[in-house]
Amino acid sequence: MKPLLFALATMLAASAFAADTPTFGTTPSAPTASEQISAARQAIERKNWSRAQSDLKSVVRDEPNNADAHNLLAYTYRKQDKPDLAKAFEHYKTALKLNPQHKGAHEYIGEAYLMDRKPDLAEQHLASLEKICGNRQCEEYRDLAKSVAAYRKANP
Repeated sequence: MKPLLFALATMLAASAFAADTPTFGTTPSAPTASEQISAARQAIERKNWSRAQSDLKSVVRDEPNNADAHNLLAYTYRKQDKPDLAKAFEHYKTALKLNPQHKGAHEYIGEAYLMDRKPDLAEQHLASLEKICGNRQCEEYRDLAKSVAAYRKANP
């Protein structure tokens, strides 16, 4: 009886291993853009800017018309230890060209303009958000309005 149980256990273990091992001649599928964006968002939460940039650059390369990927890539350039505002502006502008109603891109480019000491340009994006959101009812408008007010108070 014991040899039969051993043989059965060996067969089960072998089939479980085979299920996790790609078949010869097959290649694992590449992650989708939404999977890469999800991974990038997780990296952003951990402030792992280089990992997020790697994932997002891949999405932008494969899907150059993905406004969300451009917006998030710009965000990583702006938030890293040594901000690269030139690259951030490039990708925010691309996101807004692809989707002029992109609330996140309007908020974040406004914040980038404040970092670049250009509050008038930030206020232009605040005005755009007011039109998009209608009645100042979105979080992006409120966040940028707070940032602009704080900037104006610190830089009269």
